[in-house]
Amino acid sequence: MNLSASLADSLVSDDDWSDLHRYQRIPQIDFSRLYDYRLGRLKSALRDAEASMCVLVNPISLRYAVDYRNYALYQSHIPTTYLFVPVDGPLVIHGAYDPSPAVEHVRRGRPISFFDGGTELGEFAGLLADDVVEYLHEIGTDNRRVAVEYVNPSLTQALMRRGLDVIDGVAISESARVIKSEEEIACMRWAIAAAELGIAKVREVLKPGVTELQLWALLNYTNIANNGDWHDGRVLVSGPRTNPWCQEASSRRIESGDLVGLDTDMIGPFGYFADISRTFQCGPAKPTRRQKRLYRNAVEEIESNLKIVRAGISLVEFQEKSFTVAEAFHQNAYPCIIHGVGMCDEYPRVNPVFRGPNPYDGTLESGMVICVESYMGEVGERDGVKLEQQVLVTEDGYEMLTAFPLEADLLD
Repeated sequence: MNLSASLADSLVSDDDWSDLHRYQRIPQIDFSRLYDYRLGRLKSALRDAEASMCVLVNPISLRYAVDYRNYALYQSHIPTTYLFVPVDGPLVIHGAYDPSPAVEHVRRGRPISFFDGGTELGEFAGLLADDVVEYLHEIGTDNRRVAVEYVNPSLTQALMRRGLDVIDGVAISESARVIKSEEEIACMRWAIAAAELGIAKVREVLKPGVTELQLWALLNYTNIANNGDWHDGRVLVSGPRTNPWCQEASSRRIESGDLVGLDTDMIGPFGYFADISRTFQCGPAKPTRRQKRLYRNAVEEIESNLKIVRAGISLVEFQEKSFTVAEAFHQNAYPCIIHGVGMCDEYPRVNPVFRGPNPYDGTLESGMVICVESYMGEVGERDGVKLEQQVLVTEDGYEMLTAFPLEADLLD
């Protein structure tokens, strides 16, 4: 055995920390009930839109509908698999690498990416449109309204040429995911616990000389070790790279006195999202007065906005009542103050009031899960602080889902 292979074996076999089962018992989850609830939500959304079926392509939607997981990141940019979901009738998946047990029929897929279809995409779109028409006949419906999610215009055009009324499938799939069941919340708790296990390891090994990428790798490793999927971003930054926010991890070596911020953006176990932000300070240097002030400002915004979370509040009202951020922080502020989460970032979102009216209105509802965000970093300054809490909306407020503590050294 070569040295590198031996080292890799040792790293894995001697890993006594990354398995979440070592620390807590997995929640009781009725998966049949979970899948039935999710499929029922999709069909209900189709009924509300007066559509007969939906063609799902987004890998998140495929996971939600039938727990299809294979090649999800590949599917996000080279789609090969798509799913027919009817209001009444059999589920049919096309082009699947690994058929889902929740699907009645598996059929050949038509090329829907340039990688597979090249310059003949238009012709293949026509064949897929024929498949849709045949499927409507198969399920015995004369309803010609179909919802289609994230496809090329050529498919929409082909469907319309066959007399179908095409509507946005994303409005079906996204609206279905808004309200979470008890089983979904249990899945999310486990995903959050896995993310917080990774955050704890990052906090433990944080010291001068370690790189941002090395710390980020610990988060990624923990997620995969617990059968999670991926991270939507790689945001773990230090020192001058904490301001402005939304930079990704680099090979920069962390120095004593640096602030270190992270945002998990993690599609974790069971496909559910853990979206947690924390900011630490690297010793042995003590936090500066300015670092503490930034941290307290971020905590104040989070705590203030949590107080107005409740079922029934409109997005416009939430924006109007939200925490007043000092003007010095406006330019670098985070894009939103709250946003929904489920299997990824989801509807709704509320923008800071100083960015103008929210792009749409709506209402927070019991059963939604949202993240409450804050970023404090003044233009031209070295440091910035990012915090984020994930909560379940209830009738009279919220339930905190994240448990990783705030930093006592930055709060004193």
